[in-house]
Amino acid sequence: MTDRVLIVGAGAIGGVTAARLTRAGCDVTVLDAHVEHARLMTDPGLLFDELGTESLVALNAVSSADALVGPFDFALVFLKAPYIEVALSPLLERGLVEHYVSFGNGLVQQRVLEVVGAERFMVGIVEWGATNLGPGHVRQTTVAPFFVGESDGTVTARLERLARVLEHAGDVKMSTDVYGQVWAKLLLNSTFSGLGAVSGMVYADVMREPHGHELAFALWTEGHRVASTLGVTLDNVAGVNADRLVVRDDSDVPGAEEALAELMARLGPTKASMLQDLERGAATEVDVINGGVVLEASRLGLPAPLNQGIVDLVHACEAGARSPGPDALDVLHQILAQ
Repeated sequence: MTDRVLIVGAGAIGGVTAARLTRAGCDVTVLDAHVEHARLMTDPGLLFDELGTESLVALNAVSSADALVGPFDFALVFLKAPYIEVALSPLLERGLVEHYVSFGNGLVQQRVLEVVGAERFMVGIVEWGATNLGPGHVRQTTVAPFFVGESDGTVTARLERLARVLEHAGDVKMSTDVYGQVWAKLLLNSTFSGLGAVSGMVYADVMREPHGHELAFALWTEGHRVASTLGVTLDNVAGVNADRLVVRDDSDVPGAEEALAELMARLGPTKASMLQDLERGAATEVDVINGGVVLEASRLGLPAPLNQGIVDLVHACEAGARSPGPDALDVLHQILAQ
């Protein structure tokens, strides 16, 4: 029997995943609160720019949980942190979903876990990038695997089922240390999405700025210190060993530069989801990305001034007090120099 899949949140990543699964013949329903987006995804279909090749993929999409007909084996949750409880609560109340897989950014997994409960909770990580180009239109920008795992690191029957489903949408790796991958993705987002959001640039363009490399290494090292203190063993990021980007003194720089070049070769065209949020006037996830690093650092008694600086800059953009631009990198460089 084919597993039924519910995509909760069809923004850039969720939309691409829904398109790939649907095109492969999977039983997929999409729930997205944006009424016009849901309408267009159904008719004429989601305009999917797949690394330069466009196609229309007609999806079964609805904008309200009331329109759903369950049950579903898996809900793939691509929601941003502010919308998790309001979107998932109706699904739980109606008993529509057996397993919930959190694919959110930052430390959003804890919020999903609190809403759905440990028995229904699974973790997913996406390293590839995508951009939301407007209602009914998404673009995939980079290629990388899905990672999926159980909180306790076991390889269960349901995890194997989930992996088989996702293989229709791309390469899949089952993780026995999913929080090592979660923290590796958090470092990727807090560093490069953070810098991209405040500067208004894709990852590679930020790295071409005068302070780009120095800030990236400093942010990465700041988050790495927190993860190490927590006892987290970081997984690779897009095939790059996370430890190679740590710069504690000048002797670390050549190796970090090599690792950065490898990372940008794979992820350089990525436009930060937080920047996409700012451009359309939506709330960002900075509080669970850079703010997640700051919170954990505070609990451990560690400093995280650069991550706090990005939180402050993004909040200023959200409030309309400033706009994303390269001058934000100067602000962060001043913090680094203190």
